[in-house]
Formats: sequence, C-alpha cells, structure tokens
Amino acid sequence: MSFSSDAIEACSREGIPIHFVDALGRPYAALYSAGLTGTVLTRREQLLAYADRRGLRLALAFARGKIRNQAGFLRYMAKYRQESAPQLHALLRDGADRLEEFLDGLKAIKAERVDEVRGEILALEGRAAQIYWDTLRAVVPAKYNWPGRKTRKPGDAINNALNYGYGILYNAVQRSLVLAGLDPYGGFIHTDRPGKPSLVFDLIEEFRQVVVDRTVFGLANKGVALHLNDKNLLDEKTRRTIADKVTARLEAAERYERKRQPLRTILQSQARHIATFVRGDRARYEPFIARW
Repeated sequence: MSFSSDAIEACSREGIPIHFVDALGRPYAALYSAGLTGTVLTRREQLLAYADRRGLRLALAFARGKIRNQAGFLRYMAKYRQESAPQLHALLRDGADRLEEFLDGLKAIKAERVDEVRGEILALEGRAAQIYWDTLRAVVPAKYNWPGRKTRKPGDAINNALNYGYGILYNAVQRSLVLAGLDPYGGFIHTDRPGKPSLVFDLIEEFRQVVVDRTVFGLANKGVALHLNDKNLLDEKTRRTIADKVTARLEAAERYERKRQPLRTILQSQARHIATFVRGDRARYEPFIARW
C-alpha cells in the first residue's frame, strides 16, 4: 500500500493521523500533524508529575480502572449463565470477587512518588491478571484450543485476535493522548525505555476489557470462525473481521459523565482529564469504569 504526498498533506491539514501496523496488529509508525505537538505547558507538567504525588495517583488510578473493568467483564460474562450454566456462572462471579480484593491492596499503598511503589502496583496487577485470564479460559469453547493468555508468538487464534485488537486500540489511545497535548512516551506505571510509549500502555489498561476483550470473547462465544494462515498469524479475512468489530465497538455508546457517549469519545475525554490533572486544573483523575 502507498500514499501520495497530497494525501498525507491533506490528512495533516485536517489533523488526521496515519498509523502503520504489522500483521500482528503491532503499531510500528505514526504520522501526526506537526502542530499537534505544540502544547508545551501540558508536557512540562506531565514530566514533572512523574516525580511527585500526581504520578503516583495516576498510576494507582490506571491500575484500579484495569482491575475494576476486569471484574466487571467477568460479571458481564456471568450475567446470562445463571440458569443455563450455573457452575460457570458461579466460577465467573467468584473470579470477579477475587479480583476486587486487590483493590484494597491498591488503597493501602502509601508513598510520595510512583518509583517507590511501582513493584507493589505491578505485583498486584499481575496477580489480578492471572486470575482474570485463568477464569476466562472456562468460557472459551473447546474448538478454539485456547491455552490461556500468551502475548508473545501465540500459536492460537484467540491470542492472535486479542493482540490484533489491542494493536487497533493502541492506535486510538496514542491519537487521544497526542490530541490532548500529552507525550505518549512519558508514562507512570510502565517504565521508560527508548521507543516504548509508556503512557499509551498506561491508559490502554482502562479500555482493553470494554473494547477488545468483550469483542473477541463475544465472537468466540458465538462460534465465529477465527482462522490462522501458514505462519500462525490471523488470515486476511479474520483480521478484517477483528478490525471491523473493534472499530465498531469504539463507536458504541457507553454511559459516561451522565450521558451516553461513543467509547472513542470517552477515550479522548480520559486523555484530556490526564492533561488537566497534571496541569492542576482538575483535582483528581478518575479512571473510566464501564457500566457492565
């Protein structure tokens, strides 16, 4: 695929970003209008926030949002199984209850800056994730041969579909952060590393479950065929299916700030809330919690 310089210039003029992803859904490049990076005050405060309690409060909020939405999704999956599959219903509800116990651990964390307690936050997050994925294994039909969550070189369709969906969501998150005047590489939970957009990895945690997990596991529960090619990657038809469904999910409305709004709009609002919080225009940052 190729783009003319006129097309690139037109996108730049209209503030439309161009994202490039590989066959796994992993973004490897993005083009933005030069004017979108001109918000100096927000970026200065973002970097300063890393070294004070603002950074810690953001890190805890991201982790809290992730765990609450994981628990919410398990309850959502249990909702219609009380009579048809009572044992599975009980398993999912129990998993959600166990996840919410980790919220008390987050509340108990006291420090002045995130560097002092990053290990504690990541440990709680990791233990919660293990319960989440182990519980979800029970809802995936046997025909998919899903071994559980594997992020690197997965050889199954479910993990490939999750990775591909997260890649699409990743682009939406990065775009929202740039439009809010934030530096995608200046995160709080995830550590700095050259080429690693840490803040993208932070904010995406609030939206993985409601955008991608719900989409992929919904397809699996409907028995939709997800095919791999001879390289153990999603074939073109399956990639298109995942892309269409995740994009449609981003346009789906959820309850947010007393009205229903598209998830893409909610994502943009959350990015702006980060910006106003680090600038001191907002007293606190609250993660997005879906209404399951």
